[in-house]
Amino acid sequence: MSSKKMITANWKMYKTTSAAKAFFGAFLPLIQGRTHPEDQVVVCPGFPLLSVCAEAIRGSGVMLGAQDLFWEAEGAWTGEVSGEMLTSVGCTHVLIGHSERRQHFHETNHSVNKKLKAALQAGLHAIVCIGESLKERECDSTDWVLKRQYLEGFEGIEPGQMPRISIAYEPCWAIGTGRTATPQIAADAHAIIRAEMERSFGEEIAHNVEILYGGSVRPDNARALMSEEEIDGALVGGASLDPQSFAAIVNW
Repeated sequence: MSSKKMITANWKMYKTTSAAKAFFGAFLPLIQGRTHPEDQVVVCPGFPLLSVCAEAIRGSGVMLGAQDLFWEAEGAWTGEVSGEMLTSVGCTHVLIGHSERRQHFHETNHSVNKKLKAALQAGLHAIVCIGESLKERECDSTDWVLKRQYLEGFEGIEPGQMPRISIAYEPCWAIGTGRTATPQIAADAHAIIRAEMERSFGEEIAHNVEILYGGSVRPDNARALMSEEEIDGALVGGASLDPQSFAAIVNW
């Protein structure tokens, strides 16, 4: 398990350029001298906001991520964005296979695998999202789903590439359903994922890959989640849109 946490904001399809500037104007002072200065903080805004956010965070130590990328380096792919385009505007990280991309845009483990390889080729740090639905959890399929998403999503990945990959566990059943994934439930799921990584790459590599938790992280549950040994950080959705809320999570 990583000794430092990675706390990542996913702004989804929210904020304009002016709202992004205002966010950082309020947020950055709140995390100066933060409780855990060794932790990594990554913000993933929408594509049109990347350049504005890159300028706003310059020199702050906060890193810039994108919410997606395409698996081709260039070409006649209208509406898509390449890894090189992302690095050219200052991105160091990228989300891949987010549950909303899988659900609404029919992304598969195969497409996640291709995007992961493209991200690594471009020099980006990939945050690969996996997780089970409510139906899958009710059918006691959590283990099978997580293992399949991991094995198919990471097919062909070499041991030397793993330091530039993190995993975000998203229990879809705990997002907007009224159900709660306790810190222990989250830690148990992380242990399943890490065990698969150990089989693939060995104990040393598996224990140095960050596994983030991404199921409705809020200021009131961040400390309990971060205190679990198996949880190496958080992927924060709605609570990352407000500077005070996200700062409280960063300052867990």
